[in-house]
Amino acid sequence: MQYKTQGVCSQLIDFQVKDGKLTQVQFTGGCHGNLQGIGRLVEGMPVEEVIRRLEGIQCGYKPTSCPDQLSRALKAYLASQAQG
Repeated sequence: MQYKTQGVCSQLIDFQVKDGKLTQVQFTGGCHGNLQGIGRLVEGMPVEEVIRRLEGIQCGYKPTSCPDQLSRALKAYLASQAQG
């Protein structure tokens, strides 16, 4: 799945979910080293756990962050799965 971010330096988040676990997380743009680290840390983690850990994290004075955007992407993924 691909998610277009809002309000952060990265522009896109690509990821896959297999058996309810997050895989292949890649951010486009942003702080490459930090975002690559986040992707590796959440690899294989249940989607709900990633949301719980990352939701609401802010970057400076911004109301969101790249980790928070990942949680939003995962919520959108779960909503799309529930619909169809």
